[in-house]
Amino acid sequence: MKYEQQPPILVVFGGLPGTGKTTLARKLAIRLTATYLRIDAIEQALQAAGLTVGATGYAIANALAAENLKLGRIVIADCVNPVLASRVGWRQTASQNAARLVEIELVCSDPALHRQRAEVRLPDISGHKLPAWDDIVRQHYESWDRAHLVLDTAAGTLDQLVEQAEAYVRGDK
Repeated sequence: MKYEQQPPILVVFGGLPGTGKTTLARKLAIRLTATYLRIDAIEQALQAAGLTVGATGYAIANALAAENLKLGRIVIADCVNPVLASRVGWRQTASQNAARLVEIELVCSDPALHRQRAEVRLPDISGHKLPAWDDIVRQHYESWDRAHLVLDTAAGTLDQLVEQAEAYVRGDK
């Protein structure tokens, strides 16, 4: 039997810290048997090695995504993705690797709930310092410049949100 490879897909999550990106992205990666790339893990490894982070974490993640897209994989990138420049980088990676790009932004429309989530969560990467609520509120975050899926984590269960994300990735909307 001959296997027909599907075109690769690059799924890029974005949103402020504490909106639920990592939780949702991990669950979706498991459901889709996708490669999972987390900017926080890459940046923490750079810091632990005594290196400057800056845009380097995104550059490394884009390179890893490209290698996996060349294999025909679904790649899920879990990142804040706060500025147009980072989004353009993902778009270029998808384009250069003939991959379909799927952009998903997570928001939490309930500020009290968002704050609670941000304040009670614990780091799951050794040495990673999570941002304080005041840092999250002050973070520079640019509006998205084109159509994408927006999921409000205050308006649905994790399972419902994963279902919506999976349908969007599969093109079912």
